[in-house]
Amino acid sequence: MTTANNHRVGDDNPSKFNVSVIMQQSPSDSPWLENSWEAVGLIAAGETLRESDAKSSQIHRKGVIARFLYSGFTLKLHRDECESYYYNLLSPQPHCYVVANLDDQGKPEPFLVSLSYDEAHAYLEGDETVYTVPMPAELYRWTEAFVLEHYTPKKRSKRKRADWKSSQQRPQ
Repeated sequence: MTTANNHRVGDDNPSKFNVSVIMQQSPSDSPWLENSWEAVGLIAAGETLRESDAKSSQIHRKGVIARFLYSGFTLKLHRDECESYYYNLLSPQPHCYVVANLDDQGKPEPFLVSLSYDEAHAYLEGDETVYTVPMPAELYRWTEAFVLEHYTPKKRSKRKRADWKSSQQRPQ
């Protein structure tokens, strides 16, 4: 057996992925808000960015619609979240979750990007704003390799009913 045929699934995978979020600002239909915001994309940069590269900048403007790039986010997968990653990958459209704080004017400031629905849902229950964006192909492959290496779905089994008759007829 050659060495090339004897490697583990995750050996070629990076340990983390640096990503950037693209947020779009457009006029709001609501009389109470001037602008509405949505996350429209995610750029996976591999391991090339450094933590000091974190920044936000306008990257596009067309009329009243503007797009901003928020960079400096690092994705790292955790074994205890494998089940959540697994079900995310099985969904018809796998997503990345962008968690943001809103300032006084309603402008989001993203502070976390996650691939775990459970983590995103916990922030949503804590009244944070969570945006979903389609998962880029390179993140899908990275997550899939991680899940294949670290997760085995549990086989579901039916509950067995308790035999109440035998427990009621015990002699005292």
